[in-house]
Amino acid sequence: MALIVHKYGGTSMGSTDRIRNVAKRVAKWVRAGHQMVVVPSAMSGETNRLLGLAKELSPASTTPEVMRELDMIAATGEQVSVGLLAIALQAEGVPSVSYTGWQVPVSTDSSYTKARIESIDDKRVREDLAAGRVVVVAGFQGIDADNNITTLGRGGSDTSAVAIAAAMKADECLIYTDVDGVYTTDPRIVPEARRLHTISFEEMLEMASLGSKILQIRSVEFAGKYRVPLRVLSSFTPWDIDINEEAKSGTLISFEEDEKMEQAVVSGIAFNRDEAKVTLLGVPDKPGIAFQILGPVAEANIDIDVIIQNVSHDGKTDFSFTVHRNDYARTMELLQNTVGPATNAAKVMGDPKICKVSIVGIGMRSHVGVASKMFRALSEEGINIQMISTSEIKTSVVIDEKYMELAVRALHKAFDLDQEQAGA
Repeated sequence: MALIVHKYGGTSMGSTDRIRNVAKRVAKWVRAGHQMVVVPSAMSGETNRLLGLAKELSPASTTPEVMRELDMIAATGEQVSVGLLAIALQAEGVPSVSYTGWQVPVSTDSSYTKARIESIDDKRVREDLAAGRVVVVAGFQGIDADNNITTLGRGGSDTSAVAIAAAMKADECLIYTDVDGVYTTDPRIVPEARRLHTISFEEMLEMASLGSKILQIRSVEFAGKYRVPLRVLSSFTPWDIDINEEAKSGTLISFEEDEKMEQAVVSGIAFNRDEAKVTLLGVPDKPGIAFQILGPVAEANIDIDVIIQNVSHDGKTDFSFTVHRNDYARTMELLQNTVGPATNAAKVMGDPKICKVSIVGIGMRSHVGVASKMFRALSEEGINIQMISTSEIKTSVVIDEKYMELAVRALHKAFDLDQEQAGA
């Protein structure tokens, strides 16, 4: 008997019919002899609806008091899902019990809307499993040291599922989504995109961090750190598919790299249209200037991505970085009112209409000329590069948002990603 964690996304939980199908699928795994923990998301669109109501009442407030209440509101979507799924499982004759994050409890820090998991007490869950129940745990949420409900940010149910799998040393964590695995890029942009049979944790981490919507980045970090066997697969296959076939479908996120490294230089193209660029012109080029600029931004709990500091002229330099588009207005306000004056910047500029496109592949470690091939492909399409960021296994460029789809298609073709790799 294995301990298996299933996670189901919002579209998989989008209606009572779909919830029944999830229950039937879980029941199939129970009848095959497995202990089951299930982590569902809120029903599709529900979190947006709830937060939209809050925005009507307080359109722009980001005070800690308001952020606390946003978490109170957002957490209810998952609470509805776990109750409905537990009822559906009981209708299938499967004993089950549902818990919110605070009932487990899943302990987090106090960063409202972006909380991080600190620990999970699995005692209550293990007792239920030993009693033969399926345990349905609300994803996306937890509780801080002051007993405030917190949420983990968008996609946080993935993180909840993998963290629970790690805490309980589950045999496997299956992430059920509305797609049947991880693709070389988004098939809606490139119809020739291929589903990958396997992808390394490193590659998946880069893909998630660079804008791939398949998995939330922190869930991949958890899986890699605690070596949780992870598989991405579709919840829209027939629920009664043979369990052995189902267990081998989708994309396996693997620890094995050596054999794959020689197969493909680039494994996928990631992109993120939720980017914005901010620039401070004419700041003093002196030690500590980067901290003077980025320190207050970090203290405001704003994540920073690509950073560029230009060559100094007459003791002055220009400093640019990117943030999530949702944080653009706050960042610009901070730079204009606080950081800009403090650093004697000549001007603060912003551009919310940019995007990031990236190539990812562990094979890049052992091959030269990959970046230049990328730049040539973009040049041939007349696409100007505004910023560049690299690591061992990825190269990212910031470009004008209107060229994003063209860039993705050009790079997918340039690196032959429509061709099945040998041994795949």
